[in-house]
Amino acid sequence: MPQDMTFGLPAAHIGPGLDAARRHHLDWVRRTGLAADDRSLAWYVSWDMPRLAALGFPHARGPALDLLADAMGFFFVFDDQFDGPLGRDPAATARVCRTLIDIAHGAPPPPGADPCTAAFADIRARSTDGAHPAWTARTAHEWEYYFAAQAHEARGRLRGTPADLATYLEVRRGVAATDLPLSLGERAAGLAVPASAFHSPELRLMRRAAIDVTLMCNDVYSLEKEEARGDMDNLVLVLERARHLTRGQALTAARGEVTRRLRRFDRLAAQVPAVCTQLALTEQEQADVAAYVRVMTAWMSGYHTWQTETHRYRDAPRIVPPSGPGHLDQLLPAACRPQRNAFDRPSE
Repeated sequence: MPQDMTFGLPAAHIGPGLDAARRHHLDWVRRTGLAADDRSLAWYVSWDMPRLAALGFPHARGPALDLLADAMGFFFVFDDQFDGPLGRDPAATARVCRTLIDIAHGAPPPPGADPCTAAFADIRARSTDGAHPAWTARTAHEWEYYFAAQAHEARGRLRGTPADLATYLEVRRGVAATDLPLSLGERAAGLAVPASAFHSPELRLMRRAAIDVTLMCNDVYSLEKEEARGDMDNLVLVLERARHLTRGQALTAARGEVTRRLRRFDRLAAQVPAVCTQLALTEQEQADVAAYVRVMTAWMSGYHTWQTETHRYRDAPRIVPPSGPGHLDQLLPAACRPQRNAFDRPSE
């Protein structure tokens, strides 16, 4: 079973406040309508999104932890909306996601917004409240990449065969939204990483490694349900086809891809203090950079721990059909007609 595979990540440490975060999150899910009935809510609650937030961001406290738990919940519920017919219609998917892209860039949610759109608008408003304009601008584009990539995952389903590794990574890094947890964790920690350090080759490569580690581990644990649904953007399927491997060999190769990235991350982390010195960062700036490295490290470990324990993967076969959506509710509109961009000006 792929779920039994381990990747040698360090042990995760859970932060305080989990019980309070669970209470907040349950109220938030009910209020936004992300679970339509008691059965849907019970299945969703078993995934334990607040535990993922507390494991992945042990530094987060109070409202920051609440926001992270809500964001984690949104990611998984939204992803599951494309498990059915909508996820095999690239044009309709792009139309649905266009509204959310507008919201990421500052547009208000439309009247009568569906639960996913309303939930995202709430997360975006809370996360940008008081944030530095540079962080708000950067994460707007991270959200845009995430939403826009959904249509290209739908294209992959229509193709019916796995893409090459480079194409797979471009799409998978988008639909995995893995830039965003790092940015949200940075915000929760109250960090001000100088742009000169944030965009250094070392931190950029570390960020890419951390992103790939989380999405690649997830591909292994979600392999069976994704293969049953016809999802092609999965590392194991890509390696199996490209290298002409058996399933067991492809799983071993996937673990090797993760191991190489973890080693690169550690090598680069050792170089970060010298980078800070060369950039003549202040003591506080150096502390923020070091804390950002810890954010990335904790996210990799925390996410890995959560996904090896959550009922979302271990109990899915007895709750939802293997070829069906992971969430029990269809919350997004079918989007049969083109929608006008909220920033488009009406014709004169």
